Amino acid sequence: MAQNNNQNNGKMSYEEAGKKGGQATSNNHDKEFYQEIGQKGGEATADNHDKEFYQEIGQKGGEATADNHDKEFYQEIGQKGGEATANNHDKDFYQEIGQKGGQATSNNHDKEFYKEIGQKGGNNSGTNNSSN
Repeated sequence: MAQNNNQNNGKMSYEEAGKKGGQATSNNHDKEFYQEIGQKGGEATADNHDKEFYQEIGQKGGEATADNHDKEFYQEIGQKGGEATANNHDKDFYQEIGQKGGQATSNNHDKEFYKEIGQKGGNNSGTNNSSN
């Protein structure tokens, strides 16, 4: 808690001054102001850091999130993301990303990879056929 003015020789503590300044700034500016300074800060950060910096902070954030959430959390956000994507895109979008994904996969894998996944699919086809 902030120190009382009387306990600090009549001077405001750093905490009190910061709170007072933050409140004044908040009262004087709107959402667009904060969006603008946020964008400027993001651009300045991007100018000062490389790809490895963002990979490192992304990994740290991902690990912190994983430490704080369980499987159900990820299922829920995955479902929400899938529903939002489905609501915002049509059949052509899915055909295009499917084609891009297929092309990227074929660029990264050889004939042996496809034989292996084909065999796994064939082996599993008898166990996942409950809808037919």
